[in-house]
Amino acid sequence: MGQKLYENGTILTMEKQMYAEAVLVRDNKIAAVGRKEAVEAFASPDAERINLEGRTMMPAFLDAHSHFMACANGELQISLDGAGSFKEIADRIKNYVSSRQIEKGTWLVGKGYDHNFLEERSHPDRHLLDEAAPDNPLVIQHQSGHMGVFNTEALRQLGIPMDRTGDLLEIPGGKIAVQDQIPTGYMEENAFLTFQKKIPLPSPKEFMEAVKKAQERYASHGITLVQEGLMVDEMLPLYQGIISAGILKLDIVGYLDMKGTGKFLDAMKQHREGFFRHFKIGGYKIFLDGSPQGRTAWMRTPYTQGEEGAGYRGYPVHTEEEILAFVRRAMEEHMQILAHCNGDAACEQYIRAFEKAVSMDGSVLPADIRPVMIHAQLLGIDQIPSVKAMGMIPSFFAAHVYHWGDIHTANFGMERASHISPAASAQKEGVVYTFHQDSPVIEPDMLETVWCAVNRCTKDGKVLGSKERISVEEALKAVTLHTAYQYFEERERGSIAPGKRADFVILSENPLEKEKMKIREIRVLSTIKDGEVIYRRDPVCF
Repeated sequence: MGQKLYENGTILTMEKQMYAEAVLVRDNKIAAVGRKEAVEAFASPDAERINLEGRTMMPAFLDAHSHFMACANGELQISLDGAGSFKEIADRIKNYVSSRQIEKGTWLVGKGYDHNFLEERSHPDRHLLDEAAPDNPLVIQHQSGHMGVFNTEALRQLGIPMDRTGDLLEIPGGKIAVQDQIPTGYMEENAFLTFQKKIPLPSPKEFMEAVKKAQERYASHGITLVQEGLMVDEMLPLYQGIISAGILKLDIVGYLDMKGTGKFLDAMKQHREGFFRHFKIGGYKIFLDGSPQGRTAWMRTPYTQGEEGAGYRGYPVHTEEEILAFVRRAMEEHMQILAHCNGDAACEQYIRAFEKAVSMDGSVLPADIRPVMIHAQLLGIDQIPSVKAMGMIPSFFAAHVYHWGDIHTANFGMERASHISPAASAQKEGVVYTFHQDSPVIEPDMLETVWCAVNRCTKDGKVLGSKERISVEEALKAVTLHTAYQYFEERERGSIAPGKRADFVILSENPLEKEKMKIREIRVLSTIKDGEVIYRRDPVCF
């Protein structure tokens, strides 16, 4: 593909020598970095020169945790983001059905409502959804992804009894809400996920187009590597389809449902050792608890009092024995394991499982595991030394401070809320951490996340935990260098250095020099993957 020489801009390498004057790319790889004269010495006379015109170039952002397939499916769903009342939810559903002339009997999926921001301050029920979509099975998913509501027709098709004499289902680690022994339509955690998986998938043609749009969204935020945070067996044909179709332009790392049948691993062994056609299997995923804003995260001490009653602490998904078995299996198979842990009790369960597994096996934690604690929202400061000892990588959902910080203050009190996503405390202890957005929970906007980690401001304008603020440089490392380490990709990406992939993002301004409170105003102008532009903000961008 020839050579490209980037010059005349601010180049942030994310290495010890932070700034460079020029970068030379040869055959998709970085060939030279440094002073312009030195880099030019490696360039051929016909190298293409790319004038950055004073803009900032840095390594492309890396997504430490999200759900790519859910983002793609979101392109085919009813958006309930920002809905302020039950009426607005119903109106959006009706308008969607009417404007798209949806046929009777077609499954409908809505996404993104949040009871915390509704006038009613509660979850809707099946009766509201029945009125909104009387002729279609319908489910709406909470913004957290941990709960949702089905209408009556959806419950019927999923085989859930709707009369007093029926046997109501009980699912460990989940909840099916009932009133007078009849399901209300609301479910959470394992119960919701169990029935959500039974919803019919979109057609292959629709899905292919949605995948293309989802990739464009990630690339528009400067991201070149994304995560599939939970690969259930039902997703196998979809992934086989998009891989064989050759439509992937971003790299995707997938994590298998540890409770699955093993179909993914058997069918896609060639993706276990590394990227093949832009996809690789990274390891396993398990859930240990739920959502802090949904009050299902498992805590060591109770929530502030709510409708659940005094002493409520959320609840676990698995028993101690089950988690230990999962951990030992991952270690035996030399597979990385990602555990969803929001509450400090869930974090404690994960830490204990590794401590016990290492003790039982009489060995040290294998270096090829690098266990990840996903979210770690309420990880206790007292737990961080144990996280370090076990070689765990907490991946913080730092943007929670802005999006739900005020809700967390109400749910946990100011003291505990001030320590959500304790990045500064982890850094002080020498723990490697990353940041993510858990998309489609929120947009995969890395610059907003950096802004959140640096400023820690809530929507109401309060500073939540000033002692947990970190520097801009450290926040940028969390979405580049550290995320590359999380994926065992530190030799391939995460910084601008010779031999690494030519994956870059070009920004309108330098985040290291921008006023901290204005960092999220910086714009992604262009995203470059393997030396080729995969996104431009407008036709004249680089």
